[in-house]
Amino acid sequence: MLATQRRDQIAARIQLDGRVLVAGLARELGITPETVRRDLDALELAGVARRVHGGAVSASRSSLVETAVAERQGTNTDGKRRIARLACERLLASGATSLLLDAGTTTAALAAELVETWPGAGGPRLVVATHSPAIAQLLAAHPSIEVHAIGGRIRAVTGAAVGAQTVLAIAALRPDVVVLGTNGLDASGATTPDPDEAAVKTAIVSAGRRVAVLADATKLGEASLCRFAALEQLDVLLTDGAPDAALAAALDDAGCEVQVA
Repeated sequence: MLATQRRDQIAARIQLDGRVLVAGLARELGITPETVRRDLDALELAGVARRVHGGAVSASRSSLVETAVAERQGTNTDGKRRIARLACERLLASGATSLLLDAGTTTAALAAELVETWPGAGGPRLVVATHSPAIAQLLAAHPSIEVHAIGGRIRAVTGAAVGAQTVLAIAALRPDVVVLGTNGLDASGATTPDPDEAAVKTAIVSAGRRVAVLADATKLGEASLCRFAALEQLDVLLTDGAPDAALAAALDDAGCEVQVA
């Protein structure tokens, strides 16, 4: 097979799967890993691929890509709703009465589920702190949910408060459970593209007695620029699709429970 034909085949695989590994391509194509690396380097120069440790990903996948919250609201709504329902069932079943809720579309789905299912007037009180004005407004309509809105500079792309004021306010809290969203979750941990968002999420992780991450299956195996938590810092991952074998093993080694909706 000519080099151009081989590279076309590798490029097609990258576009189809989003990611390729050097070792896997070497076995499939019957060539040396060094030849695969040269092919991937050529595809990177051509703008088709982006080299990462052990292989390459599609050039369209970047650690800095961040979709606006308005665009993400209509993505995988059924999966997010299932995750939210599972979170209500499992995270509050142990008697938790205080939550710190991260910004994001999956955490917003959890807030909507709480408004629908938490007992009404005269029921037990639930205290929820959040740095998302939209989530705070949603929860405030419920008579038995006491909402603490955490202030700061609002990032337009996520609708979340960030900055030193936000981090300090979160550091003063010690809720029963913290619930975070994430842009990516792989063996290195949970990640997000923006450093200010990462600083807030890091503070949320440190504040929690129990740390839960809500991530639909599209986030699993992905990585963004800034890590805000190692897997060992997470108590439970709630998702709508089982992680692949490598990530599942890493989560198990880290002691992070996985619950699939």
